[in-house]
Amino acid sequence: MLSPEKIVYKMMSNDLFSKWLGIEIISIKKGYCKLSSTISKEMTNGFNLAHGGICYSLADSCFAFTANSIGKISLTKSAEIRYLKKVELKDIIFAECKQNQKNSSLFTVNIFNQKKEEIALFKGIAHFTNKDWL
Repeated sequence: MLSPEKIVYKMMSNDLFSKWLGIEIISIKKGYCKLSSTISKEMTNGFNLAHGGICYSLADSCFAFTANSIGKISLTKSAEIRYLKKVELKDIIFAECKQNQKNSSLFTVNIFNQKKEEIALFKGIAHFTNKDWL
């Protein structure tokens, strides 16, 4: 079985959307991941704020990487996000995901900006397959 780091780097190598988002991997451990991205002009909406899909997508990637870091190929069963604060052009946003409890399929992603202000909260439920990452 692959290490959590190798799993995430393997996933990232084939993830063109996460690459387009400019996602940087900050930390990976079994059941944990922290990512960042900087808001570019292409990520803004008609109000010159980050499109809500950007925070959602960063959190979704963080959730996927975290769930898969456990060692089983996993997919999203459901996910939801709650937006707490606006995100502006050139903000650096961070997503930090933890498995809520060992052997749980519930994960929480906290999204915050460079000022350490919480901007969104994402919760996801993973479906773990029987297939190991090899």
